[in-house]
Amino acid sequence: MNKTPEKTNSCDTWLERPGTVWHLIGIGGIGVSAVARLLLGAGRSVQGSDVRTSQLTEALVEEGARVTIGHHANNLEGADVVVVSTAIPDTNIELITARAQGITVVHRSQLLGALIHRAPTAIGVTGTHGKGTVSATIQCLLNAGGLEPGFVIGGLLLDEGTNARTGAGQILVAEVDESDGSHRNVRPTHAVLNNLELDHLNYYDSWEKLESFMISFAADNPRLETFHANQDDEGVQGILPKLQSLGVSVRTFGIEQPSADLWAKDLRPRRLENGHLGGSMTVIQKIDGRDQELGTVEIQLPGRYNLSNVLGGLSVALELGVDFPTAQRALGSFQGLENRFTVVESGDKLVVKDYISHPTGIRRVLEGASLFDQGPIVAVFKPYRFTMIHYLQDDYRDAFVGADHVIITELYTAGEVPIPGIDTEFLCNKIRESGAKVSFVKEMNDIGSHLLRHHPEPGMVLFFGGDDLFGVADRYTRSLAGDQC
Repeated sequence: MNKTPEKTNSCDTWLERPGTVWHLIGIGGIGVSAVARLLLGAGRSVQGSDVRTSQLTEALVEEGARVTIGHHANNLEGADVVVVSTAIPDTNIELITARAQGITVVHRSQLLGALIHRAPTAIGVTGTHGKGTVSATIQCLLNAGGLEPGFVIGGLLLDEGTNARTGAGQILVAEVDESDGSHRNVRPTHAVLNNLELDHLNYYDSWEKLESFMISFAADNPRLETFHANQDDEGVQGILPKLQSLGVSVRTFGIEQPSADLWAKDLRPRRLENGHLGGSMTVIQKIDGRDQELGTVEIQLPGRYNLSNVLGGLSVALELGVDFPTAQRALGSFQGLENRFTVVESGDKLVVKDYISHPTGIRRVLEGASLFDQGPIVAVFKPYRFTMIHYLQDDYRDAFVGADHVIITELYTAGEVPIPGIDTEFLCNKIRESGAKVSFVKEMNDIGSHLLRHHPEPGMVLFFGGDDLFGVADRYTRSLAGDQC
């Protein structure tokens, strides 16, 4: 269900009261746990609940939060403010109880917006794909430049081992989710739009709505100083003239885009010491209207799309005073985020995990995988939402052309009402139209044995989905090393 953020009380007011007790429903979620960590880092009292114990809930307890497993009305005891994300349904007993008792209920984005507002310099990164990696890049570069930023990102930074931290400086880097329109609650001083495509079709029923919401995110923000936009992306290109006509100060970046303020050429794959692939590019910046070659950047992450993500982060870092040689050194060891093209080697197989479910992102990851030249590429995909399959069916048809074999498992509906004729069988047949070999394995737990039986040869297996599918990937990886699948 789409949830309109509630505005019972301002989060700014509650943050001014150090004794406030914050209760976060779904505290083990990657986004909710991140704001919980910022509250804990600021010395606030944090409690919350989730349906299961996880690495994140255990870490939050160690950091000082009180976490209850299971949702119950009495979990709210002592709470002054209840924080919810769009993932929490109106039928949640704790949300029902909070409303019945008159406890202030705020959306996660409102809390994030208030935390961002308290930072003199705040960078908000949004867009359909890559915003986590761009955010992590900015954090890495600002940290290398001695600016010690805080950060709140929807993924675990491999260089930091966490998804959020309060910084010693005056800067906060935030990944800003646009999926439910709540990004308009956030007012950064610098923004990045990495790309713009119809994705969350349960919320955005038209391109016009998505475009207008993104324009208002920039144009209605009195704090905004610069707006960094990826000129590679067709959707971003479409809104740039409108933003500029509204007086937004735009900085553009792009791969092989000589008209951009910051652009790159000479893209090449880079063989790493462990045999995996990264990439390199030559970076050019416009200074006083003229191109100046800054030098070559080498990264450990594969694929053109990751070079683009890094270029977006570099655009912000240079704006905030990080010098290029410092950035250059830092990017050489930047590891990115967990489960964003995370590669594990087991015998003669490379197993890759990536959260992406949008067809454009899947295609980009498969393009990056092809550079490894490791052998046959098998893509394992858990589809997401009836609306995604329905409206993006032709994009899904073309997304898997880089795979030698596609394995589809039962879709995650996210509670959507079924669309007649739209199911996993429909998706399998649609992908087959591209000439791809497609198999349907209904039960996720059967995927590992299916792979062992049908793909004993060296190669790559890429898992596209979420934590439950990644659990299958982990068990499969262990089985390759001789453990029972």
